[in-house]
Amino acid sequence: MMKADLSDLSRYLNETLGIFVTPKPMTSASRLPHFLQNGYSLFEARILDNTCVLAVDRSEQEQSPAIIRKHMDQIRAKYEKEVVYVRKQVTAYNRRRLIDHKVAFVVPGNQMYLPMLGIDMREHFKTRRLQPIKLNPSTQAVVIYLCIKNVAAVVTPTEIAKRLGYSTMTMTRAYNELEDLGIGEFSDQGRERCLRFTGEKKTIWEKSLPQLRSPIKRRLYIKTENKECPWPVSGLTALAHYTMLAEPHNPVFALNSVDWKKYLQHHQVAELALQELDSIEIEIWSYDPALFGQDGTVDRLSLYLSLKDNHDERVESALDTMMKEMKW
Repeated sequence: MMKADLSDLSRYLNETLGIFVTPKPMTSASRLPHFLQNGYSLFEARILDNTCVLAVDRSEQEQSPAIIRKHMDQIRAKYEKEVVYVRKQVTAYNRRRLIDHKVAFVVPGNQMYLPMLGIDMREHFKTRRLQPIKLNPSTQAVVIYLCIKNVAAVVTPTEIAKRLGYSTMTMTRAYNELEDLGIGEFSDQGRERCLRFTGEKKTIWEKSLPQLRSPIKRRLYIKTENKECPWPVSGLTALAHYTMLAEPHNPVFALNSVDWKKYLQHHQVAELALQELDSIEIEIWSYDPALFGQDGTVDRLSLYLSLKDNHDERVESALDTMMKEMKW
């Protein structure tokens, strides 16, 4: 944790508890196993007449609450003091699990749980960003899938991973992201979590929209001997399919980067610097457009996201028409 982050911690404790805390680096960390020395920065701090060890997580990715509990127990055994786990960001799901494991923790600006002091202050994700955060592509794929498809009321990460072609771990991270943003309802089913979207699909879409992004990672133009492309049509070609907009002269197709690499292994393709009269426009998407498309055309929601920043009045009008005709 950098100096600025320690200031956030001190400020948060001052704002919530009305106390001033000055963390001091601990010089005796060498008594710990190397993996703990490398994984945590240790500070000593006095909180409400209790001297505690602040174990600041250095890792980029979150560890499981069960592992964190074992680490905190080891540090406590060495120093014989209460240990408080500190991390700048922790998902809502893992914060609940830390509480279940009775791990004292502070997430500056969001929540603190200090059971040895009788403190449990939950301020779930007061976002300070000026701009809405954007969902990861895999998380966005979950939102679009559940808004388009008729699926069971409750789905687990394992179930949805099979349907979308992602790993269960990736879907677990997607569930964490959705829960942090308050999208959907979550519960436990055995060892797995369950996601349930409540309310109308249109309401879910509108709530999620500020966090959704264009699926297009890259756009390119090609000339190829094979004009019968095996991918769903996208862009203005797809918009013309859904509305009365005139179809563009150059067809537009969408696929993900994996399928594009496979295609290049078996076909001669000349990539162009600029669009030409007989060229084909290719959109490389961050998720597989074929997951949600129908009849060789990308889905309406992804198409809307890919074109919503186009300020051509004809395109804007066609997008409005397409979304009004959406059957939720």
